[in-house]
Order: sequence, then C-alpha cells, then structure tokens
Amino acid sequence: MRALNLDQLQTLVSIADLGTFAAASRALHLAPPTVSLHIAELEARMGVPLLERGPRRALPTAAGAALLDHARRLLKEADEAATTVRRIAQGRAGKVRLGTSTGVIVHLLPHVLGTLAEHAPDIDVDLAILGSNETIARLQAGTLDIGVVALPQPASDEVLVTPWRSDPMMAFLPSGWQVPRSITPDWLAGKPLIFNDASTRMYRLTMAWFASAGHSPRARIELNYTLAMKSLVAAGYGAALLPMEEVGGPLSALDAGMQLRPLKPALVRTLGIAHRAEARLDAAAREVLTVLRGFAQKAPPRRMGANPRRSPRSTAR
Repeated sequence: MRALNLDQLQTLVSIADLGTFAAASRALHLAPPTVSLHIAELEARMGVPLLERGPRRALPTAAGAALLDHARRLLKEADEAATTVRRIAQGRAGKVRLGTSTGVIVHLLPHVLGTLAEHAPDIDVDLAILGSNETIARLQAGTLDIGVVALPQPASDEVLVTPWRSDPMMAFLPSGWQVPRSITPDWLAGKPLIFNDASTRMYRLTMAWFASAGHSPRARIELNYTLAMKSLVAAGYGAALLPMEEVGGPLSALDAGMQLRPLKPALVRTLGIAHRAEARLDAAAREVLTVLRGFAQKAPPRRMGANPRRSPRSTAR
C-alpha cells in the first residue's frame, strides 16, 4: 500500500468536522471534484468506505472513525514539524555547540544563557569543557560552532576571533597570610603556588608575569578548575592568580577564607569569541553569537586598588 497522503487526510478530517463535502471544499479552498477525488483515492487505498454519504451530512464509518483518530495525530505532528523547521530557519530553535573553560561556564555563561532563554527558549546550547587550544581545533574541524577562548590566538582563515572582555588578574591569597597591599613577582615567587596546568594560556600568562622579574617558580599543584583552585587557597594550601570580572556583593563562606590583592605590575586576562564564518553558521548559532556580543565589555576593567578584601562576583579562566 502506498503511503498515506496528508492532503487527503486533511480533506477527510474537514468533511468529518464540517459535515459536508461542500463545506470542506470551501474551507480548504479546493474545487468540489478535488474533494471527492481525495476521498475516493483514500477509500481505494484503504479498501473500505470511510464516509456514509447522507442527504444532509456525511458521517464517518467505523473504519473512517478509526482512521480519523490517526489522521488528526499525523496532521498535528506534521504541523509541529513544519513549525520546528521554520523556527530553526529563523534562529528561534536549534542546537548550538559551544566550547570554553570551566570558569567561563560557571561564572559568565549563566548570564548569557539566561538572556538567550528569554529571547529564544527553544535554542539548546550544548556545552563542552575545553581549553582554548582544543576549542580552536574543534572549530576548525567543524565539531563546534562557537568558542570563548583566551587571547591572543594565531591568525586563521577558518576561525574568526574577536575580543569579548578583558579582566584584571588578582592574587587570591589565604586569609591567614600576612600580605602587602599589592603583590609583586618578587614577593610571591617564594610562596606555595596553585597554577593552571602548563597546557593552558593562563599558565603561560602567569609565568610571563613572573619571568618579567626574573622568576620561574614551580607550582605546588596544577588544576584547571577555578572553584577548586579557590577552595585550596581558602584552605591555606597556596596562592593563585586568577582573573576577576567585577567586585561587589557579600563575601561567601569560601571567599571569607581568602584575601585578594592587585598585582604589581598589573596583569590582564583577555577573552575572545571564536567561530567559523557566519555564512557557515545556522540561524541558531548566529542568534547565540548576537547574545554573546551583547555581553561584550563596553569599558576598560576597573582598577582593583580599593577594597581588595571584597569578593568577586565571578571569575573565569
């Protein structure tokens, strides 16, 4: 048996709902012979009568009533499928693959995703926890759509990278340490240290800061998870250099175990948005890009000299 024809099923439903072939013809904007042909072909395909033609009204037979139940579900699913495709084409639905570090996912992306949910609730963002190098590699391979990466990045014809935000690096220090008002490489180099691992740009940024004063310290431990690093600082295990986006809000229990100091010389971590050419992105990915760009930093980062004990609202690698 050939596949069911949705137009014929729609004609059957309209006759059952409206009662006559003529009413269905008017509602569907079909010529009366076309309506009759739809039902004749459908009955021939099913091999049974589907409607009883009365003088005033056409009523479904038992077989017709059974088919009507299925027809309504099929037509509803077809409408939903068409709506989904339209929403995807318009950038209001779909799945977008985004890669970035744990710090960005924990502290920055919730604000972005909250805004995205307000404007395009049917877009799903599939997050991958990746370092900047792997994020770029996956963008080049086409297995990611968008990345948030540390800058600078080497020039590439396949991946476009634009600055997103620049955040001052701070010294996160155990609360029990006696510390100066600002932290220099000379003072910090001899202390127990918690670094990001050597494969990350954060590690290279940190080591360049120490190297500027002629130091090359070894870390007591290397981690790639900001909250874990802060936990170790609060426990007195060592000091960490981490970026800080904003200052404000009350101290949390974790932050109460730490003290923050600005670095001297100052150090800044810069993030960028990386993606393939927009012509190669679908509408949902372009919508996510638009929302991300709305969170781009509009002004230089605040100076961190004042009130250094207050807690950062968010940190990211």
